Amino acid sequence: MGAGHAHKLYREGRSPVHALPPHCKIAAVFCFVLVVVSTPREAVWAFGAYAVLLAAVAVAARIPAGYVLRRLLIEIPFVAFAVLMPFIAEGPRVEALGMSLSESGLWSAWNILAKGTLGVAASVLLASTTELRALLLGLQRLRMPSLLVQIASFMIRYGDVISDEMRRMRIARQSRGFEARGVRHWGVLASSAGALFIRSYERGERVHLAMVSRGYTGTMPVIDDVTASRTQWMYAAALPLTALAVCLTGWMLP
Repeated sequence: MGAGHAHKLYREGRSPVHALPPHCKIAAVFCFVLVVVSTPREAVWAFGAYAVLLAAVAVAARIPAGYVLRRLLIEIPFVAFAVLMPFIAEGPRVEALGMSLSESGLWSAWNILAKGTLGVAASVLLASTTELRALLLGLQRLRMPSLLVQIASFMIRYGDVISDEMRRMRIARQSRGFEARGVRHWGVLASSAGALFIRSYERGERVHLAMVSRGYTGTMPVIDDVTASRTQWMYAAALPLTALAVCLTGWMLP
């Protein structure tokens, strides 16, 4: 199950974080994100502590800071939304840099930016230290519904296939002198999208028939299984448990 090659998000290494079983890391990141989301937004210092924890994980995994920061760019649309909130939210206003900003909007923007950035950073570290195939095995180990694991597996396996199909179609259009320069070319792009959908659907039908002919009955065989020792679970639990202590302190302090 899973892809037969390393994904570009994965950074090969031999750190203690890489060596942890995938289901331990998945559970640790999931619990960490839950703790971050549960933290009161007014506890600004707590989010700084979470960032320090993630930085410690990155150092242990030997993941460069620039590597993580470049992949944080995926949250730019959420950043843009958060930046608008102080201007469009209602409630008491405050003056800052000659602008009238909503106080509740400022807190909401901070809440989105802080929690969203920490969640994305934790996910980037997980993807950087765990191969995609191992992630799927970890999800299966955590009793994720088999159908969802299979869907994720096929998405990973055939995502590059569809991307290559799109690239070939683009090259074919360019070889015929086509360049999308305005609204009048949208019809050609729509036709290409429809053709890509039909080709993908037909490919899926052929793959399904090939699987059924080889004995597929709705479940995928587990080629390799992973187990975790108590020590490995303790190492993985260090991140969410420390974050939980920070969160509880944030709730208790005024």
